Amino acid sequence: MAGIGIGGLSTVYPNGVRAVDALDLTVTDGELFALLGPSGCGKTTLLRTIAGLELPTAGTVAIGSRDVTRLPPGQRGVAMVFQDYALFPHMTVAENIAYPLRVRRETKARQRDAAADVARDLSLSSLLDRRPGQLSGGQQQRAALGRAVAAGADVLLLDEPLSNLDARLRLEARTFLKRLQHDLALTTVFVTHDQAEALALADRIAVMEAGRIRQLGTPREVFQRPADTFVANFIGSTPMNLLPGEVRGAHVECAGARLPAPPALPDGTPVVVGVRPEYLAVADHGITGRVATVENLGVSSLVALDCPNGTLLSLTVPEHDEPDLDRPLTVNAPPGRLLFYDADHGRLLNP
Repeated sequence: MAGIGIGGLSTVYPNGVRAVDALDLTVTDGELFALLGPSGCGKTTLLRTIAGLELPTAGTVAIGSRDVTRLPPGQRGVAMVFQDYALFPHMTVAENIAYPLRVRRETKARQRDAAADVARDLSLSSLLDRRPGQLSGGQQQRAALGRAVAAGADVLLLDEPLSNLDARLRLEARTFLKRLQHDLALTTVFVTHDQAEALALADRIAVMEAGRIRQLGTPREVFQRPADTFVANFIGSTPMNLLPGEVRGAHVECAGARLPAPPALPDGTPVVVGVRPEYLAVADHGITGRVATVENLGVSSLVALDCPNGTLLSLTVPEHDEPDLDRPLTVNAPPGRLLFYDADHGRLLNP
């Protein structure tokens, strides 16, 4: 097994688009690592550069102790699962799984044994004689993973591995993929635009935007303390509330309320107050608004409050605690849950 080291990596296309911009990154041995961001942020370009499918304009890629920047894909010790799985339609599941061994001219007995071993781990033993067209989406995904595992690579690269599955299969596949990676202890990098998928699967996440990493951390760190307003707005099934405010002495005036200010901020400093809907609760003092909408989420409900100065505030409440529409409601967050960002640059002021 091996980790991945990326130093000063840049990829600039002939049309001048800078897909990856002087990026430094280390993925540790055995880690399940997510590249997360919106379309066009450079995450797939970075993954393809690690795989050797694209060459960088500048910088280096190392796998383990080897500099692989200019090596072809077949010499890097990586295996890749594509978004559409890229299974050979004329081959059986067994033949697809064993294909990397066939390319290496392993014996047919070795190919057969390897396919059987991998299929057992992936619950595909009863499907070895079928062709991809006879499989469900989840079974095709497992077959593609099986082919990658059978390759015996040091690094596994996954490009949007769950995006072609429906919602129920996606949940099952997340559990399966996390367990498989844990059992194999295989260094794995996966690309996704689905923040829920990244939070559920990854040991660490790099949130990318415009070819750069905006924040690098564990799912808990990225969710609870976004490094800037871009990450705060991107992470979370419901985005973080971001409200304009201004420092007045020891408080921040925000949406008609006085909130405790972070230390050492000069009077009059404009800030953005950030708080997740999940951390807000009904309180005796805080921000007061009028209930505009209530959305049933199952075990909870999402409530939107119309607050002073046209501010809209979201919070989640337990089921059966939904407030009536047009009712005034005061909410606040526990100490430490309010975050303050620089109004000009969006950087976190109280890390």
